[in-house]
Amino acid sequence: MTIDFQYVNFKADRKLLAYITKKLSKMGTYYDGIINMIVYLKVVNTESKENKSIEVKANVSNQTLFVSEVSQSFESAVDKVEEKLRTQVQKYKAKQA
Repeated sequence: MTIDFQYVNFKADRKLLAYITKKLSKMGTYYDGIINMIVYLKVVNTESKENKSIEVKANVSNQTLFVSEVSQSFESAVDKVEEKLRTQVQKYKAKQA
């Protein structure tokens, strides 16, 4: 499983990318049919403090799973995205069985 990154309106540092990779790599333990993931990181121009947006597209054998989250920090957004994606992956795996 490969994880590709795209970021808009900022330059992501290596620590953040390593953190995201560590979190999303765990998805392989729930379902090994994930082909790749594309992670979109954005800093949204809003008045709110919650301006960090993350979107994840996970390509599985014949479908694409998509989750997104907006939070005050990318780390907290990644944690929430991981939970949502885990739920979707487990539901998808149950349907395949």
